Order: sequence, then C-alpha cells, then structure tokens
Amino acid sequence: MARHTDSHFSASHTLRTLVLIGTGGFIGSILRYLLSGYVQQLSKGSQFPFGTLAVNVVGCVLVGFFAELADQRTLISDETRGFLIVGILGGFTTFSAFGNETMNLLRSGELWLAGANIIGHMLLSLIAVWIGYSTAALIWK
Repeated sequence: MARHTDSHFSASHTLRTLVLIGTGGFIGSILRYLLSGYVQQLSKGSQFPFGTLAVNVVGCVLVGFFAELADQRTLISDETRGFLIVGILGGFTTFSAFGNETMNLLRSGELWLAGANIIGHMLLSLIAVWIGYSTAALIWK
C-alpha cells in the first residue's frame, strides 16, 4: 500500500491516489479474468484450478519484482507503487499481497510471524469459506 506521512496526506493527493489505485484494480481484475480463463482452458477440463494457481504465482512474481524496486531500491514512486502493486496486482490477486507480506516477515527474521501468517491465512480462509457456504445453505434451505 502507498506510504504516506501526515504532511503529504492532502485531499487532492488522496483523490489522485484513489483514482490510480481504482484504475489499476480495474485493469488487474480484467487481466485476472483473461489469464485465469486462458490457463484453465489450456488444462483441457481438469478440475484442478490451474487458472487461479497461474494468476497467484504470476502475481507473486510481479509483486516481488515491483516491491524490490519500490522498497529496497526506491526506483518507484509512492503513486506508481499504488497503481502497480495495490491497484493492478491487488485487482489481479490479493494472494500477491499475502506473499509479499510473508516475505517481508521472513526477510526481517520474523520466522514465527511468517509461519503464523501462512497458517493463519490458509486455515482461517478455508474456515471462512466453509462458514460462508454453511450460512448460505442454512438461509436458503
């Protein structure tokens, strides 16, 4: 997510940032739909979600690439970071944010927190999907 200090946080800056992120999200969502469908079509009717896997892997490679340029090498401005990472890649896959945050924990030597992040996301997400299915099934019997 774009980093801001209080002195740089103005209404016009916020609106511009939101438009950049929203535009990027629009582009990323369309790219996700196209790539996922294309890869799934190539898998010739397999029930394994190869399309989603491809999107998540590609998104993680790209977020790692752009995060390195933004965070470690400061070659990308906050606005460009917002457009590319939060917008396009956020619309493309939120799994890339999970991958980037986990990698940041690992790079900081926070192995336990990285492990907890992995287990927490996987376990809680699967439980949440089950709760969603169960709730819908109970409501619309």
